[in-house]
Amino acid sequence: MAAITTTDTALLRLMQLSSVSLPIGGYAFSQGLEYAIEAGWIKRSDQVAQWLEQQLLYSVAQTDLPILKRTMEAMAQQDHVALLRCNDLALACRETRELRLTDSAMGEAMNRLLVSLGLPQPLPTSGELSYVVLFGIAAQNWQIDYAVAALGFLWSWLENQVAAATKLVPLGQTQAQQLLVELQPLLPQAISRAASVEEDDIGNGLQGLAIASAGHETQYSRLFRS
Repeated sequence: MAAITTTDTALLRLMQLSSVSLPIGGYAFSQGLEYAIEAGWIKRSDQVAQWLEQQLLYSVAQTDLPILKRTMEAMAQQDHVALLRCNDLALACRETRELRLTDSAMGEAMNRLLVSLGLPQPLPTSGELSYVVLFGIAAQNWQIDYAVAALGFLWSWLENQVAAATKLVPLGQTQAQQLLVELQPLLPQAISRAASVEEDDIGNGLQGLAIASAGHETQYSRLFRS
């Protein structure tokens, strides 16, 4: 992976963009984790780690990061056709209604935020907007390098997922921090893996994730939207 360098301003913008306090509702989505725990697939911290590792390396790195990279490249070139293609591709890669809801609901919230911050957003707002694409647009507007933006995107995803597991397993606060430390080395691995993904290969096939997400849609009692 290329060396990560950034200016102080870009680093601060990245911290803002990746913060769990960003008003986009990322905390509201477990992305199938709630069903996996309810079904008894996940009962311990080490099983949470395995579940998240699989998603990082074979879902997020295979889908979200390549789309993030192409979004930032299209934004740098002001290629609005390519931006629309990235948005359509991101939404099409969501295997269930709830996974698509996660992306589009957070995308809608991110769009409102970008408008309120006065950042240009060239995508039409009449349809669904992908969060990962809006994240890429914001990162490019703030002149954040792709490798740095990808690291921030992954950290935000991981922190939200561990927070969900903390409530659902449940985990203690110390266990949650230990889990974050354990999984941190996977983030550069995911970025390296994503670098070799060609556009025709973008997408994932984690059957367990798809089953858990579909099961969550009709789960009797739940805390999370997905």
